[in-house]
Amino acid sequence: MKRISLSLLAFAPLNFIPIFAQTGASEKPNIIVFFVDDMGWQDTSVPFWTQATPLNKRYHTPNMERMAREGMKFTNAYAMPVCTPSRVSLLTGANAARTHVTHWTSPDKDKNTDHEDPTVKPVDWNINGFSPVANIAHTFHGTPLPAILKQNGYYTIHSGKAHFGSTGTPGSDPKNVGFDINIAGSSIGHPASYLGEKNYDNVVNGKSNRNAVPGLEAYHGTNVFLTDAITTEALKAIEKPLEDKKPFFLYLAHYAVHIPLNADKRYLDKYLKTGLDSTEAKYAALVEGMDKSLGDVLDFLDKRKIANNTIILFMSDNGGLSTSPSRGGQAWTHNLPLKAGKGSVYEGGIREPMLVRWPKVVKANSVADQYVIIEDFFPTILDVAGIKNPKLVQQTDGKSFLPLLKNPALKDANRELVWHHPNRWIAAEGPNIHYASAFRKGDWKLIYDYRKAKLELYDLKNDIGEENDLAASKPEKVKELAALFSKQLKQMNAQWPVFKSTGAEVPLPDAIAAKSRD
Repeated sequence: MKRISLSLLAFAPLNFIPIFAQTGASEKPNIIVFFVDDMGWQDTSVPFWTQATPLNKRYHTPNMERMAREGMKFTNAYAMPVCTPSRVSLLTGANAARTHVTHWTSPDKDKNTDHEDPTVKPVDWNINGFSPVANIAHTFHGTPLPAILKQNGYYTIHSGKAHFGSTGTPGSDPKNVGFDINIAGSSIGHPASYLGEKNYDNVVNGKSNRNAVPGLEAYHGTNVFLTDAITTEALKAIEKPLEDKKPFFLYLAHYAVHIPLNADKRYLDKYLKTGLDSTEAKYAALVEGMDKSLGDVLDFLDKRKIANNTIILFMSDNGGLSTSPSRGGQAWTHNLPLKAGKGSVYEGGIREPMLVRWPKVVKANSVADQYVIIEDFFPTILDVAGIKNPKLVQQTDGKSFLPLLKNPALKDANRELVWHHPNRWIAAEGPNIHYASAFRKGDWKLIYDYRKAKLELYDLKNDIGEENDLAASKPEKVKELAALFSKQLKQMNAQWPVFKSTGAEVPLPDAIAAKSRD
């Protein structure tokens, strides 16, 4: 694999890496990634299953419905169980097992966000996230997607949540990873407030909150909701490349629908009137406000007559939050029929709503059932931009889904997906939200609970809710998948936890499978 000079990245800001001129740059497609935070597979009126569910009927997302009509719906799209690993994989094309960014990063440099666990010791993961510069402690060094696009003639815009790296590291500033413009992005993982009246902050005793959203002073003291502010500024930023006749890459990464659940008063009453409790009504309003942003983007593209040459990819970074009291009602029910939610390697924590609109390529009202994963965005976007064999520091794991956009009937049942989460997300217990990994091939999914050293096997085609563990009745399938899973983890140099009681490493999945057959 070709490699870019480490010294170049180490000593020169990405803004000063030479741009390689290409002919016909103005004909390159514009690219928009519309990235939502903590949005579950069911947090929409668009059914991503074979049928509509009560949760689909709860939410009102007319612009997602429009995008599904005008583009392609992916029914088997995946991200990681928590946010930063997904964002780093999108930036680099590398799986979280390879990047060692397996958990969410704190804004505070060198802070491990793992909760203490009684059974397993924490691994030495990359707690400072991603870095475009080499030799930054506890970071994954790679060549980031926006920098490659910028080098190839794209005007690059970041608006919203970044959360690529901790404060004080190069990855904390989107401009260091190749964005020409940064709107409201920093090391923070959620906003202190969505309210312009509170300056997107939550001041206590005169002290600003560490999660105050930066760079939106023009909206301070107004009634402009955060979702609208970052959308408005993003669309303003697009005017420059249009005027300059350059293709653009917009990474519009919403803080919504992450907590805090501030009330978006434009939509709140209608949900309260349906009988939802105040927490769930606020959540539904946050979802609808995000959907309104999507409509604003689609309308802008249509009005400026650039929709045909613009691909917009809608995706979420992890499964929907399903803990109490952060969500109303019973915990781990907010993504049904999917099991569990954010933080878990069960489907509720990793399966995402994904849509793509690109009128000149993607057939309207089409559906792709082939499974894809977040690191696939990296090679796909490079393919869309016509960028071949870029010089990369990192080894990549993603697979381009551009062929699927042209022919959604394509199938690859041999594709292997890995989710590696050797971390403890929250102090409370929950369904495989701590120290667990998963592997999918075809319709089969294997889950490994490190703390119990136990394997679970599910047939997703017939059991999307992962209710029927087939490990005991299908030991040969467990053995087959465990061997492939272990091979992938070793090949990616995945970090591995250690039992506190013995100091021994938790066995690899293939060792557990072999033991269960003895």
